[in-house]
Amino acid sequence: MNRKILASFLMSLLVVTVGACSDAKTTADAPNTTDQKAQTPSAQSTEMAKDDAQSTTRAKQLDADIRAKEQRNNAMGNPSNRNDSDIASEVRSKLEANIPNGNLTVSSKDAVVTVSGTVSNLEQLTKIEKLAMEIKGVKSVSINAIVAAKPN
Repeated sequence: MNRKILASFLMSLLVVTVGACSDAKTTADAPNTTDQKAQTPSAQSTEMAKDDAQSTTRAKQLDADIRAKEQRNNAMGNPSNRNDSDIASEVRSKLEANIPNGNLTVSSKDAVVTVSGTVSNLEQLTKIEKLAMEIKGVKSVSINAIVAAKPN
């Protein structure tokens, strides 16, 4: 009985959280849309995002959030038909956990994910598509991100 109440509460909390995350960005300096021109992130915002995203607690939280969203979608009856905002949120979480100093924006339309912004190096840029495709429901990934020039 208590497990059912707890599960119901957690599902409600996730629904509210997902609804609040309609403008998914990896950092405060990330572009507001995928149409904005990429800018180099400030050293302070990059360091703050890196510290937060690289903590093991944060990585576990992000993975748990992704699993919970996928379980909720499976429970709703159609695991292959995913909501675009859920897909974008999950991809953003996946990128945040694995590309901590990225300055990325994620959007999704008809399960086609668009990632824009900047990353620190080519290795991070090449990881974007693989990470995004790990999220259930993603059909393809369009990468508009670039490697940011290091400030002098």
